[in-house]
Amino acid sequence: MGRAFEYRKARKMKRWGNMARVFTKLGKEITIAAKEGGPDPEANPRLRVLMQTAKKENMPKDNVERAIKKATSKDFTDYKEMNYEGYGPHGIAIFVETATDNTTRTVANVRSYFNKFGGSLGTTGSLEFLFEHKCVFHIAMKEGLDLEELELELIDFGVDEIEAEDDEIVLSGEFASNSAIQKALEDKGLEITSAEFVRIPMDYKEVTSEQREQLNKLIEKLEEDEDVQNVFTNMKEEEDGE
Repeated sequence: MGRAFEYRKARKMKRWGNMARVFTKLGKEITIAAKEGGPDPEANPRLRVLMQTAKKENMPKDNVERAIKKATSKDFTDYKEMNYEGYGPHGIAIFVETATDNTTRTVANVRSYFNKFGGSLGTTGSLEFLFEHKCVFHIAMKEGLDLEELELELIDFGVDEIEAEDDEIVLSGEFASNSAIQKALEDKGLEITSAEFVRIPMDYKEVTSEQREQLNKLIEKLEEDEDVQNVFTNMKEEEDGE
């Protein structure tokens, strides 16, 4: 089983329980995509796949339309996508992705969370090398589809892992290949049900249950901030209860 598949599954089950948070996150991504590539999903591949993701997560259609409309509003202050990197307690690397209309507020908040829970915010780019940036696509299972054959066909477009999961296929590749992979899947007539970007640690660090509890307080505080889109760490997941 591939690393991207295992990492994504553990994160989804552990982190994506709060639907309101998911809708807020997706809404921002939809607004950013519509601002960058236009409000027409037929002409905007990133928006198209985000709308499919929203559908899969049962995000109300009104929320999606509102997020698209926001991008074209003359009163809209554009979101800036900013990354923050630092160490939590016990030397755990933490990578924070944000989308914000006020970077001064966001960096002050993120720094305060690190300081409060025994961590320290580092400089941009200082920890990026510790993570692999991947795109992950979910496609509907198609009768008669040969996974090995599909993998061979998609290697040239940047796909490096394919796994079957329940009634769908999950595949991953380098972040930079995400547009090429999406186009290849659509050209093959495969239905993309959702897509996401993840940062997978090159190596994991073991922690005790007490250390994990302390680290989770920092991670949860970061994730509660409405400017924060994703939090990635190199803390090894618990063996059970994932």
